[in-house]
Amino acid sequence: MSLDSVKQPGLTIYRVRCNTDQAELLLRNRDVRTVDLPPKFGMDIGLIVTDAQDLNEPEPPPDTAPGVVVLDSGITAGHPLLRRAVGDAQSFLDGLDSADGNGHGTHIAGLALYGDVEDAIESGSFVPELRLFSGRILDDNNENNTGLIEKQVREAVKYFNGEYGCKVFNLSVGDRNKPYTGQHLRGLAFTLDQLSREYGVLFVVSAGNVPASKLDPLDWRNNYPDYIDKDEWTLLDPATALNVLTVGSLARYDQTFASQRYSGDPAEQPIARRDQPSPFTRHGPTVNSAIKPELVAYGGNWAINTRGGANYIVTSGLGELSTNSNFANGYIFGEDSGTSFSAPHISHLAGRILTEHPEVNSNTLRSLLVANAVVPEACNTLITDSEFLLKVCGYGKVEDFSLLRSIENEVTLLAEENIPDKRHHFFEIPIPDDFLTSGRRMREINVTLAYSPVVRSTRISYKASRIDFKLVTGPNLQQVSQMFHRATKKEDYENIPELAGASIGSSKRNKGTVQSATWRFRQINANSKLRNERLFVVITRNDYPWGANISLAEEPYSLVVCFRDRENEEARLYTQIRAKLQARIRARARV
Repeated sequence: MSLDSVKQPGLTIYRVRCNTDQAELLLRNRDVRTVDLPPKFGMDIGLIVTDAQDLNEPEPPPDTAPGVVVLDSGITAGHPLLRRAVGDAQSFLDGLDSADGNGHGTHIAGLALYGDVEDAIESGSFVPELRLFSGRILDDNNENNTGLIEKQVREAVKYFNGEYGCKVFNLSVGDRNKPYTGQHLRGLAFTLDQLSREYGVLFVVSAGNVPASKLDPLDWRNNYPDYIDKDEWTLLDPATALNVLTVGSLARYDQTFASQRYSGDPAEQPIARRDQPSPFTRHGPTVNSAIKPELVAYGGNWAINTRGGANYIVTSGLGELSTNSNFANGYIFGEDSGTSFSAPHISHLAGRILTEHPEVNSNTLRSLLVANAVVPEACNTLITDSEFLLKVCGYGKVEDFSLLRSIENEVTLLAEENIPDKRHHFFEIPIPDDFLTSGRRMREINVTLAYSPVVRSTRISYKASRIDFKLVTGPNLQQVSQMFHRATKKEDYENIPELAGASIGSSKRNKGTVQSATWRFRQINANSKLRNERLFVVITRNDYPWGANISLAEEPYSLVVCFRDRENEEARLYTQIRAKLQARIRARARV
C-alpha cells in the first residue's frame, strides 16, 4: 500500500506498507535504488546534561508581556531559565508555600514559557516572550487532600486575573477516580466552565493519563492503538469541561537512550512512532458527544524492554524536555512523559497570540488555535476509523505558520460579535481571485466558531445556549437570509445544505462550544459554486427554553475564517482580500 510519495527532478520516493514477501521483491527490483526503513527520532542525550554555564541567563520579558498561569505543584522560582520571567508565585494550599515540592509544576512551567525547550537549547537562545505565574494547588505527592480543589482554583483565577489581568491558565491535572461515564460533568469541570465565562479566561487542560499498570507491557505494544478506544479510557475530570481547550498527547521520539547507544540491539521497542498518539493518552468525547480533546501536542512516549522476558515499560529518552526543579544538583533540564506536558505547549501558543493581539478574548484564542490545527498524517495512517481518530486527536496539532499574523497565501479573518437568541448573523466572505485560479493544488477554507455559554450540571443538555455555524453559497444575501429565516423548525434548519466537502459535518461539530471544519479543494472548475455564487458564513443562536432567563440577551462569540493556498507561492490572497474589504467600506460610506 502506498502511503505517501515525493516526485521531483532527480528524486522519487515512495513510502509503502508491505509484508516480508513484498519487501523482498522491492529489494530485488532493478528500478529501486535504495530501500530504507521509516526514520526513527530520538532525543539528543547531550541536551539533557546541558550545563547551565553554557547558557546565558535570559533577559526578563517585556513589561507588557502577557502572563501564563501554571496551576500545579508550585514552581522552583530560582531556576536560572525561569527566575527572571516569574511575575508571582502563590500557594492556595493551607500550610504549604509556593515552592515546587514535586517537580511537576516546574517542568510544565518551562514548556508554558518557552514552548519547544529542545529547540531553544539547540539554538542556544532562551528568550521569554511571556510572564510566568504559578498557583500551587497540588502537594508534594501531586495530590490535593486539603480543602476543595474547585475552591482553590477559583481563588487562584480571581487573584491572577484580578491582580495581573492573566487570561491563560494551564491545568495539567486529572482525577484518576473520575473518568467520564457519559453522565453529568463533575465538580471541577463544571467550575472551569463557570470561571471561563465569568472571568473571560482560557483554561488549557490535559486529557489525563492511563497508568502503565493498566496492561501488561507486551499488551501495550501488541494491541496499540486499539486499547486507546476502550470505554474505561475516557477523559478524566476536568478534561471534560466544554468551555476550555482539552489537549491529548502525541509521541515526539521513538528511540530510547539505550536504543540510540546500542543501535543494533532490538530489546527496547517503542509503542508509538513519531506524531502518533501517545500510548497513555485518553479519548473523548464529552457531554452530549461534544468533540474532545480538541487538540493534541507532544507529551511523550513509552517503549517496552523485551530482553530476557523482563517486559517492562521504558521511558528514558522518550519524554518532553523541560526545566528541572532539582537544578541545584547540576541538571537544569529533565524529561518526562504524560498528557500533562502536552497542555503547556498549547498554553504557550495562546500566550504568543496575546503578544501580538493583546485585546482578543478567550473565545478568539480558542478559535485561532483550533483553526490552525491539523491531524498529523501519522495519525491518519495509523487510525483509519474516522470516529476513533476524532475521539483521540480532535481537530489535531496546531501549526503555527500563520497563527500570529496573516501572510500572502494564508489569510485569517476574525470577528468578535454578540448575537440575540433565535437570530442569525450573516457574514459574506470575500473570495480572493488567486484562490480560484486553475491548476491542481490543495487549497483550504477553514471556519471556526467559539463561545462560552452558561452551564448547569443538573441539566442533561448542560449548556444553556446553542450557537453554531454553516458555510453556504447563494446568489446574494437576500436569498440566503430568506432561506434561513424560513427554517423555523429544527428539521428545516438542519436540512439547509452546506457547501459540500466539510471535514466535519455540522451535526457532529455543533455539540461543542468550539466548532471547526475545513473545506479542501484540489481543483476548482468552472461549474464550482465558489466561482458562480457568493460565500456566506451564517451564525445561528437557538437557546434551550430553560436557558432563556439565565443567558445574556446578546451572547458573545468569536468567528475565524482562514484561506490557505500553500502550494501557490505566487498567491496574493492577503492583498486581494484586503482590497475587497476596503471596497466594501468605501461603498458603505457612500450609502
